[in-house]
Amino acid sequence: MKVCTVGLGYIGLPTAAMLASRGHEVIGLDVKQDVVDLINAGQAHFQEPDLQMLLSAAVETKRLRATTTPEPAEYFIIAVPTPMVDQAPDMSFVENAARTIAPVLTKGNVVILESTSPVGSTERLAEIFASERPDLTFPRYRDEDGSADVAPCHCPERILPGQMLRELVSNDRIIGGLTIDCANKAARLYQSFVMGTCYVTDSRVAELCKLSENAYRDVNIAFANELSIICDKLGTDVWQVRELANQHPRVNILMPGAGVGGHCIAVDPWFIVDSAPQEARLIRMAREVNDDKPHRVVAQVERLANRFKVPTIACYGITYKPDVDDVRESPALEIVEAVARLEGAQVLVVEPNLSTLPKVLADLPNVKLGSAEEAREEADIVAFLVSHRQFQRMDADSFLAKAIVDTTGMFSTRKAKAVERD
Repeated sequence: MKVCTVGLGYIGLPTAAMLASRGHEVIGLDVKQDVVDLINAGQAHFQEPDLQMLLSAAVETKRLRATTTPEPAEYFIIAVPTPMVDQAPDMSFVENAARTIAPVLTKGNVVILESTSPVGSTERLAEIFASERPDLTFPRYRDEDGSADVAPCHCPERILPGQMLRELVSNDRIIGGLTIDCANKAARLYQSFVMGTCYVTDSRVAELCKLSENAYRDVNIAFANELSIICDKLGTDVWQVRELANQHPRVNILMPGAGVGGHCIAVDPWFIVDSAPQEARLIRMAREVNDDKPHRVVAQVERLANRFKVPTIACYGITYKPDVDDVRESPALEIVEAVARLEGAQVLVVEPNLSTLPKVLADLPNVKLGSAEEAREEADIVAFLVSHRQFQRMDADSFLAKAIVDTTGMFSTRKAKAVERD
């Protein structure tokens, strides 16, 4: 099959490389010439285990090439950003992508929106196509007539950074079409590389399914984060409370942390709130709890910093989750930015997954990137913000003389003891 992936970022590029590895002819379409040039040279523009190997093979065998100009294909996969602006989804990238490929659509095409999107987005996609291409027919939501020329669908991505290629193959997929006929056509493509189950449904169910998955995670993380705040208030160790509460057979409290980051869990619940503001009360509150957590961590650091005239503060981790180089929506990065504004503060950042600081920190004269050892030696205050595997190997005893803020639980020394039987 000839497939065009529209957008060659964190989702589009692994998908394109995987499709090429299964023998499809893949055209990667992106608006950034530098990204296109890198990919055509066989170079990935972000880190992901095994992606470089898969991409190099795909380009070398001429199964994958990148371009900034749309071309005809049998399948189009739209994988462009859907950022949040003022707690509402910005669908301009999706709409621009639709208008970009509209001129090259032909009868029999299947267009799949993988970008996480609010309910009704696939219908909006069909409206744009119909406006741009009055010579083609497009289905309406839940049409029973399967005679439309083009099949618009939604198949939300479900892959985790750090495990993208494995999960592209192993995870089940939800494929929602404006009609079931549309969904079945899209399923044929996914069945060529997905080992998990492909479920077909309508587009609105698929759209809300992805949003619900991330909102569910967000609500449960918010409970853990709120519990950690309560424990701080009551002078109780949250890690021991969590450990013992989870001994109950029907309780599974998640790990609290510095907040919630990334391009999914920190963003997608707002799409539901925007669509149903009066009904999504719990989802909204969870978002507010998680968005507030970084401010709580900064307040902890500030209280400790007031003990020192010129505090040196070591911040371990600035990515949004462990063992990735991605700082999108990172609560740790937000915390470090705020800590750097504390009066007299000198900030050492330890981030083994980055060789340079993000611009927002690199421009600050009192912030520098350092090694774990350097930070431990120089710091008055140590803030553990992300539990990278390199940090988990460090000796907790070497930090005993430091003032510590630990959002990860890596250095919690309080462990509950089981009573031995006589």
